[in-house]
Amino acid sequence: MGTAAGGAVPSASDLDAADSGATDSEGTQAEAPDAEAPDVETPDAEAAGAAEEPAPAAHPTLGEVLLAIEELWPASLAEDWDAVGPVVGRPEREVKRIVFAVDPTLEVIADAVARGTDLLITHHPLLLRPVNSVAAGTFKGEAIHHLIESNCALVTVHTNGDAAVGGVSDVMADIFGLGEAVPLSASLAGLPEEGIGRVGYLAESTTLGEFAARVFGALPAVAGGVRVAGDRQGLVRKVAVCGGAGDSLLPQVRAAEADVYVTADLRHHPASEAREGAVNGRPYLIDISHFASEWLWLPAAAEALGNVLRDQDFAVEIAVSGINTDPWDFVLTPGA
Repeated sequence: MGTAAGGAVPSASDLDAADSGATDSEGTQAEAPDAEAPDVETPDAEAAGAAEEPAPAAHPTLGEVLLAIEELWPASLAEDWDAVGPVVGRPEREVKRIVFAVDPTLEVIADAVARGTDLLITHHPLLLRPVNSVAAGTFKGEAIHHLIESNCALVTVHTNGDAAVGGVSDVMADIFGLGEAVPLSASLAGLPEEGIGRVGYLAESTTLGEFAARVFGALPAVAGGVRVAGDRQGLVRKVAVCGGAGDSLLPQVRAAEADVYVTADLRHHPASEAREGAVNGRPYLIDISHFASEWLWLPAAAEALGNVLRDQDFAVEIAVSGINTDPWDFVLTPGA
């Protein structure tokens, strides 16, 4: 993929350092114990005066991982139109390696399979809309075939991952330096702190140009960069964010009296109307890559799932895909 200046998407090898298994002093992934290692006969502990060696940690089944996923990102938080949860995979199969990604593209799936992945967790659904066939002659059919033939399960954590505490918008708010963040649109099925989008405060006011530069520098590099609407020197402190396509939340942004709104896929008419209806020029708008906004969540999600499984004494390697699945390859601008 073509890229613009900004934070690069880390390579898969770099991201393995975020795996949830044990690490050595240099931060590299230690080999997970083998749950099926043969028993080794040892001298009587009392006679030898030595403590008994602990049993190797077990690998979870897919069903046990699904319970951990439900604990972190309850399916009840998903929007009514969404399709979340398991897509392929047998619940009784053992899971030794998990990879997180934004999109279940053929490239992401092939890379995960090549790395011996047992479970691929993606933010975006593969089968959001009903299909009549998964024949291998189609993209979705080929993806399903490759996953099943490679014994790699697929699970989707989409709007439930947006709405949950520690979800996509929570991570964005944290990375951009927001405090006192609350949902823009509270979830009807969740706690008060759960819902879509977040709005909070910077520690101190800054200019729109400076804040936009902070956003740009935090995101993985993509061809489209960052687009900004508003006075570059205008001061901002109250910030609203929403990972993914968020122009449907513009009424909530205005109601919250946010100085600036950071989201992706801002369409012409909603953005134009928001600017026409702005009060004292606000809310300013910062339009970012859909992929980039949601990629920020993946390392935090991998860490959270690893913590839950480790607390249950499971051994599993968890990594984040380093593949850039932003669909755009290059952009032309005046003077470029």
